[in-house]
Amino acid sequence: MAIARRFLPSTSLLYSFEASARHQSFTSAAEELNLTQSAVSRHIRALEEHLGAALFTRDRQTVRLTQAGDVYAREIRAALRYISSATLAFRANPGGGTVSLGVQPTLGTQWLAPRLASFMKQHPEITINLYTHLHAFEFTENTLDASIHFGTAEWPGSEVSYLMPERVVPVCTPELYERFSFRKCEDLLSAPLLHLVSRPDAWERWFIAQNIQPTSLHGPLFDQFSFVVGAALGGAGCALVPRFLVEKEINKGQLLELVAHPLESEEAYYFARPLARSLSGALETFHHWLLQEVAAENGRQTPRRHKFQLYLEAAKG
Repeated sequence: MAIARRFLPSTSLLYSFEASARHQSFTSAAEELNLTQSAVSRHIRALEEHLGAALFTRDRQTVRLTQAGDVYAREIRAALRYISSATLAFRANPGGGTVSLGVQPTLGTQWLAPRLASFMKQHPEITINLYTHLHAFEFTENTLDASIHFGTAEWPGSEVSYLMPERVVPVCTPELYERFSFRKCEDLLSAPLLHLVSRPDAWERWFIAQNIQPTSLHGPLFDQFSFVVGAALGGAGCALVPRFLVEKEINKGQLLELVAHPLESEEAYYFARPLARSLSGALETFHHWLLQEVAAENGRQTPRRHKFQLYLEAAKG
Protein backbone atom coordinates (compact mmCIF):
# COMPACT_ATOMS: atom_id res chain seq x y z
CA MET A 1 0.00 0.00 0.00
CA ALA A 2 1.41 3.37 -1.02
CA ILE A 3 2.14 5.92 1.71
CA ALA A 4 -0.05 9.04 1.51
CA ARG A 5 2.68 11.68 1.41
CA ARG A 6 0.29 14.53 2.10
CA PHE A 7 -0.09 13.23 5.66
CA LEU A 8 3.66 13.17 6.31
CA PRO A 9 5.14 16.24 8.01
CA SER A 10 8.81 17.00 7.42
CA THR A 11 11.25 15.32 9.78
CA SER A 12 12.55 18.70 10.98
CA LEU A 13 9.08 19.49 12.35
CA LEU A 14 8.81 16.07 13.97
CA TYR A 15 12.24 16.33 15.61
CA SER A 16 11.32 19.69 17.12
CA PHE A 17 7.99 18.35 18.32
CA GLU A 18 9.44 15.16 19.85
CA ALA A 19 12.12 17.09 21.74
CA SER A 20 9.63 19.73 22.91
CA ALA A 21 7.20 17.04 24.06
CA ARG A 22 9.92 15.20 25.96
CA HIS A 23 11.21 18.34 27.69
CA GLN A 24 7.85 20.12 27.92
CA SER A 25 9.86 23.16 26.87
CA PHE A 26 10.62 24.83 23.56
CA THR A 27 13.78 26.36 25.04
CA SER A 28 15.21 23.03 26.20
CA ALA A 29 14.31 21.45 22.87
CA ALA A 30 16.13 24.24 21.05
CA GLU A 31 19.25 23.69 23.15
CA GLU A 32 19.19 19.96 22.41
CA LEU A 33 18.69 20.45 18.65
CA ASN A 34 21.10 23.38 18.42
CA LEU A 35 18.33 25.67 17.15
CA THR A 36 16.91 28.93 18.37
CA GLN A 37 13.81 28.93 20.55
CA SER A 38 11.91 30.87 17.90
CA ALA A 39 12.83 28.27 15.24
CA VAL A 40 11.43 25.46 17.40
CA SER A 41 8.31 27.51 18.09
CA ARG A 42 7.81 28.04 14.34
CA HIS A 43 8.22 24.31 13.73
CA ILE A 44 5.54 23.52 16.30
CA ARG A 45 3.18 26.10 14.78
CA ALA A 46 3.75 24.67 11.31
CA LEU A 47 3.09 21.14 12.55
CA GLU A 48 -0.10 22.23 14.31
CA GLU A 49 -1.29 23.90 11.10
CA HIS A 50 -0.51 20.70 9.20
CA LEU A 51 -2.51 18.67 11.71
CA GLY A 52 -5.30 21.18 12.10
CA ALA A 53 -5.20 21.11 15.91
CA ALA A 54 -3.10 22.33 18.82
CA LEU A 55 -0.43 20.05 20.26
CA PHE A 56 0.43 22.22 23.26
CA THR A 57 -1.44 24.52 25.56
CA ARG A 58 0.56 27.69 26.17
CA ASP A 59 0.38 29.45 29.52
CA ARG A 60 2.71 32.44 29.89
CA GLN A 61 6.25 31.00 29.82
CA THR A 62 5.24 27.33 30.01
CA VAL A 63 3.89 24.81 27.51
CA ARG A 64 2.02 21.59 28.18
CA LEU A 65 0.97 18.82 25.82
CA THR A 66 -2.71 18.47 25.09
CA GLN A 67 -4.23 15.03 25.59
CA ALA A 68 -4.15 14.36 21.85
CA GLY A 69 -0.66 15.83 21.66
CA ASP A 70 0.58 13.40 24.30
CA VAL A 71 -0.72 10.40 22.30
CA TYR A 72 0.77 11.81 19.09
CA ALA A 73 4.13 12.37 20.81
CA ARG A 74 4.37 8.71 21.89
CA GLU A 75 3.55 7.50 18.39
CA ILE A 76 5.99 9.90 16.71
CA ARG A 77 8.73 8.93 19.17
CA ALA A 78 8.21 5.25 18.37
CA ALA A 79 8.22 5.98 14.62
CA LEU A 80 11.44 7.99 14.81
CA ARG A 81 13.06 5.28 16.91
CA TYR A 82 11.98 2.68 14.35
CA ILE A 83 13.48 4.70 11.49
CA SER A 84 16.70 5.16 13.45
CA SER A 85 16.95 1.42 14.23
CA ALA A 86 16.22 0.46 10.64
CA THR A 87 18.91 2.84 9.38
CA LEU A 88 21.45 1.59 11.91
CA ALA A 89 20.67 -2.03 11.02
CA PHE A 90 21.07 -1.31 7.31
CA ARG A 91 24.39 0.45 7.82
CA ALA A 92 25.62 -2.44 9.96
CA ASN A 93 24.77 -5.01 7.30
CA PRO A 94 23.83 -3.49 3.91
CA GLY A 95 24.36 -6.77 2.07
CA GLY A 96 22.20 -9.13 4.12
CA GLY A 97 19.29 -9.57 6.46
CA THR A 98 18.85 -8.36 10.00
CA VAL A 99 17.00 -9.94 12.92
CA SER A 100 16.01 -7.84 15.94
CA LEU A 101 15.40 -10.27 18.78
CA GLY A 102 13.98 -9.69 22.24
CA VAL A 103 15.39 -11.92 24.97
CA GLN A 104 15.37 -12.05 28.74
CA PRO A 105 18.61 -10.69 30.27
CA THR A 106 19.72 -13.96 31.86
CA LEU A 107 19.16 -16.17 28.84
CA GLY A 108 20.64 -13.54 26.56
CA THR A 109 23.89 -12.97 28.44
CA GLN A 110 24.56 -16.48 29.70
CA TRP A 111 23.23 -18.75 26.96
CA LEU A 112 22.54 -16.97 23.67
CA ALA A 113 25.21 -14.27 23.37
CA PRO A 114 28.18 -16.66 23.84
CA ARG A 115 26.82 -18.78 20.96
CA LEU A 116 26.31 -15.94 18.49
CA ALA A 117 29.89 -16.15 17.22
CA SER A 118 29.03 -19.58 15.81
CA PHE A 119 26.00 -18.19 13.99
CA MET A 120 27.96 -15.22 12.65
CA LYS A 121 30.62 -17.56 11.29
CA GLN A 122 28.01 -19.69 9.53
CA HIS A 123 25.90 -16.75 8.31
CA PRO A 124 28.04 -13.59 8.00
CA GLU A 125 25.35 -12.05 5.80
CA ILE A 126 22.86 -11.88 8.71
CA THR A 127 23.09 -9.43 11.61
CA ILE A 128 21.48 -10.33 14.96
CA ASN A 129 20.50 -7.44 17.23
CA LEU A 130 19.60 -8.34 20.82
CA TYR A 131 17.27 -6.31 23.04
CA THR A 132 16.43 -7.33 26.58
CA HIS A 133 12.94 -7.52 28.06
CA LEU A 134 11.57 -8.93 31.30
CA HIS A 135 7.95 -9.44 30.31
CA ALA A 136 5.91 -10.32 27.26
CA PHE A 137 4.79 -7.37 25.15
CA GLU A 138 2.62 -6.63 22.14
CA PHE A 139 4.55 -6.88 18.89
CA THR A 140 2.28 -4.20 17.42
CA GLU A 141 3.93 -1.69 19.73
CA ASN A 142 7.47 -2.94 19.17
CA THR A 143 9.99 -3.09 16.35
CA LEU A 144 11.29 -6.56 17.21
CA ASP A 145 11.13 -9.35 14.65
CA ALA A 146 10.86 -12.09 17.26
CA SER A 147 11.40 -12.84 20.92
CA ILE A 148 12.50 -15.66 23.17
CA HIS A 149 10.42 -15.72 26.32
CA PHE A 150 9.98 -17.89 29.38
CA GLY A 151 6.42 -18.89 30.19
CA THR A 152 3.62 -20.71 28.42
CA ALA A 153 2.97 -21.20 24.72
CA GLU A 154 0.62 -18.22 24.64
CA TRP A 155 1.39 -14.88 23.02
CA PRO A 156 -1.54 -13.06 21.34
CA GLY A 157 -1.05 -12.35 17.65
CA SER A 158 2.07 -14.49 17.47
CA GLU A 159 3.30 -17.82 16.19
CA VAL A 160 4.95 -19.58 19.10
CA SER A 161 7.28 -22.57 18.91
CA TYR A 162 8.79 -24.60 21.75
CA LEU A 163 12.53 -24.22 22.30
CA MET A 164 13.61 -25.96 25.46
CA PRO A 165 12.69 -26.68 29.06
CA GLU A 166 14.23 -24.95 32.03
CA ARG A 167 15.94 -27.19 34.57
CA VAL A 168 16.70 -25.59 37.91
CA VAL A 169 19.12 -26.71 40.61
CA PRO A 170 19.85 -25.48 44.13
CA VAL A 171 23.40 -24.17 44.54
CA CYS A 172 25.49 -22.49 47.22
CA THR A 173 29.11 -21.73 48.01
CA PRO A 174 31.36 -24.41 49.58
CA GLU A 175 31.61 -22.23 52.70
CA LEU A 176 27.83 -22.06 53.12
CA TYR A 177 27.60 -25.80 52.54
CA GLU A 178 30.03 -26.49 55.36
CA ARG A 179 28.50 -23.88 57.69
CA PHE A 180 25.03 -25.43 57.50
CA SER A 181 26.27 -29.03 57.18
CA PHE A 182 23.82 -29.87 54.40
CA ARG A 183 23.27 -33.63 54.22
CA LYS A 184 19.73 -33.97 52.90
CA CYS A 185 17.19 -31.80 51.13
CA GLU A 186 15.35 -30.91 54.35
CA ASP A 187 18.50 -29.23 55.64
CA LEU A 188 18.04 -26.40 53.15
CA LEU A 189 15.01 -25.25 55.14
CA SER A 190 17.35 -23.93 57.83
CA ALA A 191 19.40 -21.83 55.39
CA PRO A 192 18.63 -18.43 53.86
CA LEU A 193 17.03 -18.95 50.46
CA LEU A 194 17.35 -16.45 47.62
CA HIS A 195 14.09 -15.73 45.76
CA LEU A 196 13.23 -14.29 42.35
CA VAL A 197 10.37 -11.79 42.28
CA SER A 198 8.84 -13.26 39.11
CA ARG A 199 8.88 -16.77 40.61
CA PRO A 200 8.09 -16.31 44.29
CA ASP A 201 6.90 -19.92 44.75
CA ALA A 202 9.88 -21.60 43.03
CA TRP A 203 11.45 -22.87 46.25
CA GLU A 204 8.10 -24.08 47.54
CA ARG A 205 7.54 -26.10 44.36
CA TRP A 206 11.06 -27.51 44.57
CA PHE A 207 10.57 -28.76 48.13
CA ILE A 208 7.20 -30.28 47.26
CA ALA A 209 8.85 -32.11 44.35
CA GLN A 210 11.25 -33.60 46.93
CA ASN A 211 8.24 -34.76 49.01
CA ILE A 212 8.94 -32.10 51.61
CA GLN A 213 6.22 -29.78 52.90
CA PRO A 214 7.91 -26.40 53.40
CA THR A 215 6.88 -24.28 56.35
CA SER A 216 8.75 -20.98 56.43
CA LEU A 217 10.92 -20.08 53.44
CA HIS A 218 12.84 -16.97 54.44
CA GLY A 219 15.28 -14.96 52.36
CA PRO A 220 15.65 -11.83 50.22
CA LEU A 221 13.92 -11.10 46.90
CA PHE A 222 15.65 -10.10 43.65
CA ASP A 223 14.15 -9.06 40.32
CA GLN A 224 16.79 -10.70 38.08
CA PHE A 225 18.65 -14.02 38.13
CA SER A 226 21.97 -12.19 37.77
CA PHE A 227 21.39 -10.62 41.20
CA VAL A 228 20.43 -14.00 42.65
CA VAL A 229 23.64 -15.59 41.35
CA GLY A 230 25.73 -12.67 42.58
CA ALA A 231 24.24 -12.98 46.05
CA ALA A 232 24.80 -16.75 46.04
CA LEU A 233 28.46 -16.27 45.06
CA GLY A 234 28.79 -13.86 47.95
CA GLY A 235 27.49 -16.49 50.36
CA ALA A 236 24.19 -14.75 51.09
CA GLY A 237 22.16 -17.94 50.70
CA CYS A 238 21.14 -20.86 48.51
CA ALA A 239 19.92 -20.09 45.00
CA LEU A 240 17.50 -22.06 42.85
CA VAL A 241 18.56 -21.24 39.31
CA PRO A 242 18.64 -22.66 35.77
CA ARG A 243 21.72 -24.83 35.52
CA PHE A 244 22.99 -23.17 32.33
CA LEU A 245 23.21 -19.91 34.27
CA VAL A 246 25.79 -21.24 36.75
CA GLU A 247 27.63 -23.79 34.60
CA LYS A 248 30.95 -21.93 34.80
CA GLU A 249 30.69 -21.28 38.53
CA ILE A 250 29.95 -24.96 39.21
CA ASN A 251 32.85 -26.14 37.05
CA LYS A 252 35.21 -23.72 38.82
CA GLY A 253 34.04 -24.91 42.25
CA GLN A 254 32.70 -21.49 43.21
CA LEU A 255 29.22 -22.96 43.63
CA LEU A 256 28.16 -26.47 44.56
CA GLU A 257 25.26 -28.24 42.86
CA LEU A 258 23.33 -29.82 45.71
CA VAL A 259 21.10 -32.44 44.08
CA ALA A 260 21.43 -35.13 41.43
CA HIS A 261 18.51 -34.38 39.16
CA PRO A 262 17.51 -30.84 38.18
CA LEU A 263 13.84 -30.02 38.54
CA GLU A 264 12.13 -29.18 35.25
CA SER A 265 10.08 -25.99 35.55
CA GLU A 266 6.38 -26.03 34.71
CA GLU A 267 7.04 -23.29 32.14
CA ALA A 268 9.58 -23.32 29.32
CA TYR A 269 11.40 -21.19 26.75
CA TYR A 270 9.54 -20.36 23.54
CA PHE A 271 10.34 -18.59 20.30
CA ALA A 272 7.63 -16.12 19.26
CA ARG A 273 7.21 -14.02 16.14
CA PRO A 274 4.36 -11.68 15.13
CA LEU A 275 1.84 -13.11 12.67
CA ALA A 276 1.26 -9.64 11.22
CA ARG A 277 4.71 -9.73 9.60
CA SER A 278 5.92 -12.13 6.95
CA LEU A 279 8.64 -14.59 7.94
CA SER A 280 11.91 -13.30 6.51
CA GLY A 281 14.62 -15.60 5.28
CA ALA A 282 17.01 -14.23 7.90
CA LEU A 283 14.60 -14.96 10.74
CA GLU A 284 13.86 -18.45 9.42
CA THR A 285 17.59 -19.17 9.20
CA PHE A 286 18.18 -17.93 12.75
CA HIS A 287 15.27 -19.93 14.12
CA HIS A 288 16.59 -23.10 12.48
CA TRP A 289 20.06 -22.48 13.92
CA LEU A 290 18.55 -21.87 17.35
CA LEU A 291 16.78 -25.24 17.28
CA GLN A 292 20.06 -26.91 16.31
CA GLU A 293 21.83 -25.27 19.26
CA VAL A 294 19.12 -26.46 21.65
CA ALA A 295 19.37 -30.02 20.30
CA ALA A 296 23.16 -29.96 20.63
CA GLU A 297 22.91 -28.62 24.18
CA ASN A 298 20.54 -31.42 25.21
CA GLY A 299 22.93 -33.93 23.66
CA ARG A 300 25.83 -32.56 25.71
CA GLN A 301 24.08 -32.89 29.06
CA THR A 302 25.59 -35.64 31.22
CA PRO A 303 24.88 -36.79 34.80
CA ARG A 304 27.03 -34.99 37.37
CA ARG A 305 28.09 -35.85 40.89
CA HIS A 306 26.95 -33.55 43.65
CA LYS A 307 27.23 -33.14 47.39
CA PHE A 308 24.07 -35.00 48.41
CA GLN A 309 24.94 -37.91 46.15
CA LEU A 310 28.43 -38.17 47.60
CA TYR A 311 26.99 -38.19 51.11
CA LEU A 312 24.46 -40.91 50.32
CA GLU A 313 27.11 -43.10 48.72
CA ALA A 314 29.30 -42.75 51.80
CA ALA A 315 26.38 -43.60 54.06
CA LYS A 316 25.66 -46.78 52.11
CA GLY A 317 29.31 -47.84 52.47
